[in-house]
Amino acid sequence: MNHNRTERARCRWALLAVAPSILLAACGSGEEPVAEPIRPVRVVTVARHEGGETLSLSGQIQAQDEVSLSFRIDGRMIERLVNVGDAVEAGQVIARLDPEPARNALRTAQANLSAAMGQQTLARNDYERQETLLGQGWTTRARYDAAAQALKAAAAQVDSAQAQFDTAQDRLGYTELLADGPGTVIARGAEPGEVVAAGRMIVHLARRDGRDAVFDVPASVIRTAPANPVVTVALTSDPTVQAIGRVREVAPQADPVTRTFTVRIGLQNPPDAMRLGSTVNGAIQAGGVGGVEIPATALTQANRQPAVWIVDQATNTVALRNIDLERYDLARVIVARGLEADEIVVTAGVQALRPGQKVRMLGTGP
Repeated sequence: MNHNRTERARCRWALLAVAPSILLAACGSGEEPVAEPIRPVRVVTVARHEGGETLSLSGQIQAQDEVSLSFRIDGRMIERLVNVGDAVEAGQVIARLDPEPARNALRTAQANLSAAMGQQTLARNDYERQETLLGQGWTTRARYDAAAQALKAAAAQVDSAQAQFDTAQDRLGYTELLADGPGTVIARGAEPGEVVAAGRMIVHLARRDGRDAVFDVPASVIRTAPANPVVTVALTSDPTVQAIGRVREVAPQADPVTRTFTVRIGLQNPPDAMRLGSTVNGAIQAGGVGGVEIPATALTQANRQPAVWIVDQATNTVALRNIDLERYDLARVIVARGLEADEIVVTAGVQALRPGQKVRMLGTGP
């Protein structure tokens, strides 16, 4: 038993003697810590833009004023001298009705006027004779009064016949339809040979003075658009052809099918290339403050606030910075405050970064 105890004690002292050397050997043979790899990231350079956003809609060019030309009387149209697309001047003959019925009515009225004037002459002669005889005492007062009354009736008949003659003369003039101002024919409503009623549209005329750009605008755009905005209108086929205009008229009621409102933009000195019916794009600058636009993938969170990773170009390290948002969607973020022009923001790999980490920029990208 004593021999066993002696052996165990000898082994214990041997282990105590060897342990420090083992520990020292382990410390002396340790390797250097592995350096953290440089992480590649995609970045974008910040650029500040003006406040608000551009709203654009498609529309077409129309005349500022349009008028339907029609005859004032019924009749059979024997001639139409213009067609769609023709330019007309003030006083130009547009169409003609058959004038014979109106000429016959004029001849009848002229005959009635001549007869009434003859009766008036007889009545005047009789009145003058009765007036002379009454003064000489050769007639009665009653006969004189009758002659005076007959003269008045004859004068009234002349006035009535003259009015009928003037009306018949006017109706003859109404057999020719004249343009009351310069313009362009954009539609026709009757063909030669048809019997047309008074007031029926013969041609539809677009006035030459003034052109509008007409758009169908959603109610949401009308609510958010600024008051009396300046609208830039450009041809869809050639955007370099432009004109400036302002809102001239907004329909008080929405279209029952599209639920949009018709808005007419009065154009200032539109170029000749903006012909009637041309398709155009209208753009306005909606309200808002200036800001910075970055991809939505750059957005992260710090201290429960929106943040982005900023790259220090001198050290190629990243730092987390809180920002204030103006608005955002699935594709982009508009930053109101927190970023300056020419700063570099990480757009891909934001979830795997830590403050002070070195990065390698791969270039701009979403």
